[in-house]
Parts: sequence; C-alpha cells; structure tokens
Amino acid sequence: MNITDLRQRPRVAVIGGNNPKPEFLDLAYQVGRLLASRGAILVCGGLGGVMEAAARGAREAGGLTIGLLPGKDRSEANNYIDLPIVTGIGYNRNSMVVLNADAVIAIDGEYGTLSELAFAFIFGKKVIGLKTWEVKGVIPAWTPEEAVDLALSKHE
Repeated sequence: MNITDLRQRPRVAVIGGNNPKPEFLDLAYQVGRLLASRGAILVCGGLGGVMEAAARGAREAGGLTIGLLPGKDRSEANNYIDLPIVTGIGYNRNSMVVLNADAVIAIDGEYGTLSELAFAFIFGKKVIGLKTWEVKGVIPAWTPEEAVDLALSKHE
C-alpha cells in the first residue's frame, strides 16, 4: 500500500465513554472490525473504553488506527493504536478527533462525547449515534452494521 492509497481511504472517528458497560464495548468492537473490513481508518481519542474496544476490533481485522491523545506521552495510548498522536491539550483534543474524520460514530458516552458531538456539528461532519446521546442532527443506528453503512455511505 502506498501513501496515496492511505490518504484516500475514509476516516471514521469512533467516540464514546471511557468506562462503559460491556454491551457498549461489544458494539464498539464490532464497529471497529466492520470499519477495518471495509477499508476505513479508525480515528479515536486513543484511551480506554469505547476507544480501546473499537481500536481492538479494527486492529484484529487488519485496519489502521489513529489515537489523538489528551496528554504528552505516547505510552498513554491503548495497545491497539497504531499511530498515537500526542496533543498536550486535554479535552480540547476532542475537536481534533472529529476534525480528522470524514464521519463520526458515537457509542454510549458522557460529557466528553457530548463535546465531540458539538464539534462534529460545528465542522459539518456526519454523525451516527449507536445508543448514545439523543441530540438533534445525530442519525440513529440500531446495529453496528447500520452505523458503519451510514458512516461510509458517501465513500464507497
């Protein structure tokens, strides 16, 4: 694979809670696997919870994962992040996560996820929600397959 191929692949941010219930971790894992199997690059905040589960799914399916970390230490990234990017800007990195994606899939989540949703709308990103905040503009999905189909619909 050459650099041009990588640059043209769709990027999808998976956002969500850091300490979710197991059902949300399973959804995130499935979303990550499906994204990778369809050639998408997974972008996330690089830490635990939904981010780690999605990255694990993507990595196990042979995908590429990017984690935009809040701190200054690459070692803070979960073990499934291929390219950890330190920002040193804390929660402000949430804007960078969604800005670096073509679409966003939100799973579960708390106020950090809500801030990412707000940034996604500010930046004009398509946002798919899978058991997350019910906010105007979020396109609801009921399964990981539907969420991925919606996220990638204009890219394939």
